[in-house]
Amino acid sequence: MATSKVLLVKPVEDLGGEGEQVTVRAGYARNYLYPQKLAMPVNKANKKQIEALIKARELREAKELENSQALAKVIEGMSIAFAVKTGEGGKLFGSVTAADLVARIEEGGIKLPKKSVHLDHPVKELGKHVAHIKLHKDVKLDVEFEVVSENPIEDAQK
Repeated sequence: MATSKVLLVKPVEDLGGEGEQVTVRAGYARNYLYPQKLAMPVNKANKKQIEALIKARELREAKELENSQALAKVIEGMSIAFAVKTGEGGKLFGSVTAADLVARIEEGGIKLPKKSVHLDHPVKELGKHVAHIKLHKDVKLDVEFEVVSENPIEDAQK
């Protein structure tokens, strides 16, 4: 099979980021990457453009890391609590999920993708719990939140 060395102009999932030189099958480059303007052939004429793309990528990644670190500090300073309806013995109706946590953080003015928040399991109990948030490949944090009852807890034995 024939292969081509290409320079990625934009990030391509499962292939690489902008400014990277990768080897792909010639047909993939010719029929998909070039027409979509995702890549260009690697040759001596493109050397300056390669350097410019690598520099732009480094600047963009440094800025993303800085923004993620600032966002992490803001999220760590938030106190998050959920008031939920409970039945006998303090059992929750439903559960608290990652989507609920994302919505609560968005109420504080911070927009997060749902896939960045990870709960080990949906929360179905009252008390303090921990969620893992991944803002950047180098910025991960654990956020504590509390689930409380919005109505008085009745004993199941009554």
